[in-house]
Amino acid sequence: MVWGALVMWMVAGFTMLESGTVRTKNASMICLKNVGIFAIAALTYFILGYNLMYVDVGSFIGSFRMPFEPLGAEIAAIGGDLSGIADLVADGGAESSKWLFQMLFVATTASIVSGAVLERVKLFSFWLFTAVLTTLIYPVVGAWVWGGGWLAELGYQDFAGATVVHTVGGAAALAGAIVVGPRRGKFRRDGTIKTTPPSNVLVTTLGVLILWLGWFGFNAGSHGSLATPGDALTMVAILINTNLAAAAGILAAVLISRPIFGRLGLSPSLNGALAGLVAVTAGPHFTSHWMAIVVGAVAGLLCTAATWLLEFWRLDDVVGAVPVHLVGGVWGSLAAVFTTDASAGTQLVGISAVTAFVLIASLAVWKLIDITIGARVDPAIEHIGQDVGELGIESHPEFMLVPEEFEDDYRDL
Repeated sequence: MVWGALVMWMVAGFTMLESGTVRTKNASMICLKNVGIFAIAALTYFILGYNLMYVDVGSFIGSFRMPFEPLGAEIAAIGGDLSGIADLVADGGAESSKWLFQMLFVATTASIVSGAVLERVKLFSFWLFTAVLTTLIYPVVGAWVWGGGWLAELGYQDFAGATVVHTVGGAAALAGAIVVGPRRGKFRRDGTIKTTPPSNVLVTTLGVLILWLGWFGFNAGSHGSLATPGDALTMVAILINTNLAAAAGILAAVLISRPIFGRLGLSPSLNGALAGLVAVTAGPHFTSHWMAIVVGAVAGLLCTAATWLLEFWRLDDVVGAVPVHLVGGVWGSLAAVFTTDASAGTQLVGISAVTAFVLIASLAVWKLIDITIGARVDPAIEHIGQDVGELGIESHPEFMLVPEEFEDDYRDL
């Protein structure tokens, strides 16, 4: 429960990162969108998602019973009857605590998707996708890996969510970026790319640091117990590895940014830290701390290279959600072979199955949303910004905002 408070604080981190990365004309909408994500995830995971993921799980999915309910012994204990406490301890803890912690994970997954489709996706269309993701898509994968499903039976290793949270979020983000399309004017007909630097580098950096802090709760809290000195020492090892991976990730990204982009870049460098955090999440409970540096550094390199590759493919991912979470998650899940007793074959099967399922399911949902209610805002709203166009406010009203000039030869995809 205590570690979960840090994970909840990651909602603030995503909000700061995204609102600082977008142009000021869309910052207010980002704030509303991210608070809404958290609210939707809490409700959908309570109503159905948790039971699909953890209750009476077969090989592929759990129970469609609604809603989540604490165990009888927990309800009795709240009323003063402590006779069932020994059974709860023997089972590893209360179901209520587990629901709370896991709900915060599903909210994180949905926040990942938000970053890829900023500045041009409709608010309610995105919230609708969030509801489907948190009610059905995420719980299915969670049941496979953490709920005792077929991947768990194969021995798949994912300690704190490099696959379940980050690969799922990254694949869903990629699907969204494909269906919604790039921002107007991002990719020009002459092959050049319009740069969109962060509107507030202070807020962007603050967001990354908040996420870094939240990751301590993400990884250490996933150990799930603080009953013995051994548990405490395990958590210390997890915290050390988490921090080292982030540190190695950002420095590796800084070093490779100039060869790839021709300059040092703030956003790619900060994303290197996040990629390192994602990658070590698959198996942070090891004592050879040098491996954390290796895992984080490779993640930073891969993330930066993937950022360039997405632009080469004309995919507009505003905050780098796909390079950080999908690429970092896949690498981290593979790297678990070197830091845990995971089987390379099992990890490859799991990564492939999860990525394919989430990408196909998300593409279908995004496409259905686009066909029915539309996924993208009207061009006029995109031009003036969603803050004024949809909310009727400006996030920085004291600034004199100058409308952008679009060239006639922009690629409108």
